[in-house]
Amino acid sequence: MPLDPRMKKTWIELQKKSEVPVNALGVKINPKDEATLRVWKQEGIDQFVKK
Repeated sequence: MPLDPRMKKTWIELQKKSEVPVNALGVKINPKDEATLRVWKQEGIDQFVKK
């Protein structure tokens, strides 16, 4: 199920500010949270990690 475009835009903006994977609220994603990490990768948010 695709994310709402506004939510995805917000998530990308938050991710650009962080060096670790974060959720749509800006909180670090627990490495054991496979469901959130799967969506994070499927939606392409992983491309925006601050380097």
